[in-house]
Amino acid sequence: MNIMRRTTISGGTGVVTLKAGNGSRSAAGDVTDGTWKDRKRKEDKEHGASIKEKEKERVKEKGKHEVSGDALSCHKLQESLLSSASGYSNYRGILNWCVVMLILSNARLFLENLIKYGILVDPIQVVSLFLKDPYSWPALCLIIFSNVFIMAALYTERRLSVGTFGEHLGAFLYLVNLSTILCLPVAIVLLVDSMTPVGAVFALAIYTILFLKLYSYKDVNRWCREMRQARARTLARSLSCPTVQRSNGSAVQVQVSYPGNLTHRDIYYFVFAPTLCYELNFPRSPRIRKRFLLRRLFEMVFLMQLLVGLIQQWMVPTIQNSMKPFQDMDFSRMIERLLKLAVPNHLIWLIFFYWFFHSSMNFVAELMQFGDREFYRDWWNSETVTYFWANWNIPVHKWCLRHFYKPMLKRGVGKRAAQTAVFLVSAFFHEYLVSVPLKMFRLWAFMGMMVQIPLAWFVGQFLKGNYGNAAVWISLIIGQPIAVLMYVHDYYVLHVQRPATE
Repeated sequence: MNIMRRTTISGGTGVVTLKAGNGSRSAAGDVTDGTWKDRKRKEDKEHGASIKEKEKERVKEKGKHEVSGDALSCHKLQESLLSSASGYSNYRGILNWCVVMLILSNARLFLENLIKYGILVDPIQVVSLFLKDPYSWPALCLIIFSNVFIMAALYTERRLSVGTFGEHLGAFLYLVNLSTILCLPVAIVLLVDSMTPVGAVFALAIYTILFLKLYSYKDVNRWCREMRQARARTLARSLSCPTVQRSNGSAVQVQVSYPGNLTHRDIYYFVFAPTLCYELNFPRSPRIRKRFLLRRLFEMVFLMQLLVGLIQQWMVPTIQNSMKPFQDMDFSRMIERLLKLAVPNHLIWLIFFYWFFHSSMNFVAELMQFGDREFYRDWWNSETVTYFWANWNIPVHKWCLRHFYKPMLKRGVGKRAAQTAVFLVSAFFHEYLVSVPLKMFRLWAFMGMMVQIPLAWFVGQFLKGNYGNAAVWISLIIGQPIAVLMYVHDYYVLHVQRPATE
């Protein structure tokens, strides 16, 4: 009996009918069975792909939810800007605010001063500060006479270079020459009545600079002779600067060797150069920048007029009003006068620093094509007193380091003792430039400099960072007015009040 079965498979392409009998398969059945399996695999593959697509969509939706969660968050781990841990350093707006407040507060004080005293600025009075007798100019004559000491140093070095003088005789002649440089102006100031205090300060400052320059001139030439005797062919780096090429690269600065440096041109270039340390070959700038020169000249003229005006209009009335509290020993009024004097005194000191170390010295350096323009460093960031004194006046610091501090170390002197000796020399010249012109010896400037030694130790040991910087600023702002008031009070008692009472 034949049993007929009919199977129908519907696919995507049509309908296939299979017939088979007695349990057997036809060839067509085999093909249909293979097609079914392929179709099954394809459906499974498509199903898996759809599952993967759904999974991707689910992950994408989850990511969208997470992003939307971050968008809703407004907090993160961070420090306040004024905290040191924040690393924030752009305080330009606060600096501008401080400048604006400083200008406004000083404008109020200036207006108050004008209302109270009127206009006190008198340019003609400045001339009387230098000249007591219009036909007698002792300060200028003293400055012109300084050429004698310059020539004495040059001809002493020439005789030493050829062996006419021995080293011991040369050292003695230098001792006489340098001692006279310091003592002669003192005698002239004390003996000549027509010498004014301001003229005396100017003359003594010139002679002090000349003393330091000729001392350096002596040392460097002696080092050259020692090296020549040791048959050295080239100068050490500390004595000779590298070759400076011109801007076009064609011309090269001619190097000078000892004793070819012993000329009038060389020593006078050094005398007028804005440095205290002598070298045989100074670094030279390639050309004179006229615009730079004119800017510095304008700053010099303008700032000098500003300094004179501030002293006449602001400082003098404040100092005059401070005399009575000092005479009555009214401590509260003395402190009030001191604080009132601190502001104009410090402002004048800052203007003077810019006028001298930036405008004037850059003007002279540009005019002489002197290449080394590092006259100061960032002393305003000083966190220790030692850093301030080492960076606010680089020419003096280099001289002390080269001709005083290091030679003492080579002789076996300890660092502490050498540093103390440097402060002693500095204190001597501070007192020299103040007491002699005022014709009185009170040692306020000397003691003020010596106080810097324990102050430097205290600030270095106990105050760090911003606290140390604040301590340095306080010592500058408060220390100077104290010395000014001490000298003015003593000068008033000795030269104004006593003749009036007599």
